[in-house]
Amino acid sequence: MSRQFHHSGESGARIVRAPAIIAGAMPDSRIDAIRELCSFEGRLAGTDAERRAANRLAGRLRDAGRKADVEPIYVHPQAPLVWAAHAALAFAGSLAAVAEPAVGFALVLLAATSLYLDLNARAHLLRTLFFRRASQNVVSPGPSGDAPARLILAAHYDAGRAGLLFRPQRADQLNRLLPFPHTRLLFWSAALLLPMLGARMAGLDSDAVSALQLPPTLLLLVAIFLLIDVQLSPVVPAANDNASGVAVALALAERLRDEPPRNLDVWVVLTGAEECGMEGMRAFARSRRKAFDPATTFVLAIDSVGAGDVRWVASEGLTVSLEMDGRLQELCDAVALADREGGDRYRAAPLRHGYAGDALAARGRRWRATAITCREPGASRPANHHSAADVPEAIDPEALDRAQDFALDLIRALDRDLARTAVPGRAELAPAGA
Repeated sequence: MSRQFHHSGESGARIVRAPAIIAGAMPDSRIDAIRELCSFEGRLAGTDAERRAANRLAGRLRDAGRKADVEPIYVHPQAPLVWAAHAALAFAGSLAAVAEPAVGFALVLLAATSLYLDLNARAHLLRTLFFRRASQNVVSPGPSGDAPARLILAAHYDAGRAGLLFRPQRADQLNRLLPFPHTRLLFWSAALLLPMLGARMAGLDSDAVSALQLPPTLLLLVAIFLLIDVQLSPVVPAANDNASGVAVALALAERLRDEPPRNLDVWVVLTGAEECGMEGMRAFARSRRKAFDPATTFVLAIDSVGAGDVRWVASEGLTVSLEMDGRLQELCDAVALADREGGDRYRAAPLRHGYAGDALAARGRRWRATAITCREPGASRPANHHSAADVPEAIDPEALDRAQDFALDLIRALDRDLARTAVPGRAELAPAGA
């Protein structure tokens, strides 16, 4: 195993290979962190297990010499039920439109609009009708408040539920039939009803309109039952998704404490309630919307890095694909290219997918974000996604190595890029502590 060190000079940046430091110690500490986090069984958003896990993670950060606070937030943990309610409202609107087109159109429009905002972590409409529970983010501010820019290492520590939607065989069959996740199917089933109901409002009540209206209506009905099944399913151990990301974020924080970047104030934010609609990152971003300059706030989310090859997220979204920060993508591509020339240990590639994580919620606040994840060859989802098989024993330490080293190379590249940007004669970046 080798690690990449970057050297920059007048001729540009080059990569030099050197042996990894303490080859066996780091994987063991990460696996220990994953096992400890998974020992908090049932750490669903808003539960006592999630709260105890947050307190332990804050203790780990303090033991590593960092300040850490547990910031309380309020969330709606029953996301599958929330989305099932959207599907039920759109289904009711489709039926009502047969007799009252205007009423049906209004109901479906409300469901589609609320669903779009909800799935993109922008705003909550129908979700506010459901009860709230207390959750928390673990926030460790950086030690260099006067740095030109701020880097937020983000990883969620809560766990999701299993369900028929996530069983490997059924999920593979569904992916072959419809190559996008169930949330997109849900949203577009409601959205595609709108032109048909609009035609009914205009008096075009024909057999053709009824035939076109039937498939999305039936899909909404199926979605209701599948989402309720998820809501009633058990909580998974979530070793890969996302104890692995938490462990790598903690390891990166320790490494960057010993070798701090000159131009980045490194924060660690371990979010709760990500599995119920990225509510943890949404709450963190909203609370800092005036304090953090979007131009100098970078977010690197670490998510599901326990098996497979490195992928950096170029675009993601539960309804439509939203692009991640262009400059971070360029730097990821440069790191991957240098690695391919030096042995291709990371086997890194860009990923465009229909899922979403904390990076999407950060992009919603115009912060400069991307995510690092891992995928096995040909897989559309992380290994053991929302499955009872997602246990610490299934984690591949070499995948953790690849993800951590790729993220470290990316951070070093970003640090050098900021140094080149903030030179005399160019527009300087605002201090991270501004």
